[in-house]
Amino acid sequence: MNAPSHPVIDPVELTRDLIRIPSVTPADEGAMDVLERALTGLGFTCRRMVFEGPTGVGPDARIENVYARRGTASPNLCFAGHTDVVPTGRVEAWSSDPFAAEVKDGVLYGRGAVDMKGGIAAWTAAVSRVLAAGEPDGSLSFLITGDEEGPALHGTKRVVEALMAEGEVIDACVVGEPSSQQALGDMIKVGRRGSLNTWITVHGKQGHVAYPDRAANPAPVMARLLARLADHELDQGYEAFQPSNLEITTIDIGNPATNIIPSEAKARLNIRFNPTHTGDDLIAWLNSVAGEAQADSGLRIELEHLCSGNAFLTPAGDFVTAVQEAVEAETGRRPVASTTGGTSDARFIRAMCPVLELGLVGQTMHQVDERVPVAELEALTDVYERVIGAVMARLAS
Repeated sequence: MNAPSHPVIDPVELTRDLIRIPSVTPADEGAMDVLERALTGLGFTCRRMVFEGPTGVGPDARIENVYARRGTASPNLCFAGHTDVVPTGRVEAWSSDPFAAEVKDGVLYGRGAVDMKGGIAAWTAAVSRVLAAGEPDGSLSFLITGDEEGPALHGTKRVVEALMAEGEVIDACVVGEPSSQQALGDMIKVGRRGSLNTWITVHGKQGHVAYPDRAANPAPVMARLLARLADHELDQGYEAFQPSNLEITTIDIGNPATNIIPSEAKARLNIRFNPTHTGDDLIAWLNSVAGEAQADSGLRIELEHLCSGNAFLTPAGDFVTAVQEAVEAETGRRPVASTTGGTSDARFIRAMCPVLELGLVGQTMHQVDERVPVAELEALTDVYERVIGAVMARLAS
């Protein structure tokens, strides 16, 4: 049977097309349209999934997402990523327009080049090569969001919930986050710690500093509460994970006067936690400690929590091994399976299927002059092509 005729996509040019779209979270600005055109040309059925709602950190947002699938048979190998990018910072600090996608001396510059429009383009190009060679035994899909760099409330999380409710089956997923550390393919991420944000408010009573008996100072109450939380050892680590850590990220009283006892004190903390804990367990602990502080002080203490995802681990097995062997065959190095780093949308996808992260070297992500060597983009495309073949074969066996 003759191989089907499909365009072979240039990963560099598709990356440049995506970078030229200033899709700073939550704005899409047409980034999904660029990707949809490429995927439609490859025979994918693209489904735009738009969700709206509050973000918790600003005005309500309207988030563009795409789920695209080619084929109906099993297994279904998915690629997940995001077209939204972080702000550029001071544009004048860049050596070129951050959305011009200039190539200089073999290096492509632009916001999103590494995180992660380059990864999306490389996987799309790899798929085009696979399809040009013949029909795969199974299905290929894309889950692309515009809400990864923000609160992540109306992106992958809601797409996964909708797909699961519909009975959609994904057998394995590769997330194109820039997982490599020093050289392409030296690391994959097979797990991530969970993340919990907590906002604390201690309510006191304002008064003159010379008459403390007429006031109730919330500042020392907050200081003692934060010290108790920070001094508590959450755990000593977990298999393949570093110890959980609690970090106080801000303390705010906002009192410009020197002779006034403030009426309230605010603080915020973040806990990055391994599978020893769940977000609910940590919330219960925080509430308990704050409740004791409230009882001791007589001042009202309010806590608000937002758990963006629990910790997860994709254990060693056929999927992880197939990816490691494919990367090693292409690059000559076997990637280390790691759980380090921050959060990613893999924390939502793991509810559907085994998931891991494999992508570009992340040294310049979120930085001024974010950039990727053209040769690295092309090499990642080669790696992804081999990964698709290896994983599909392993899943189908």
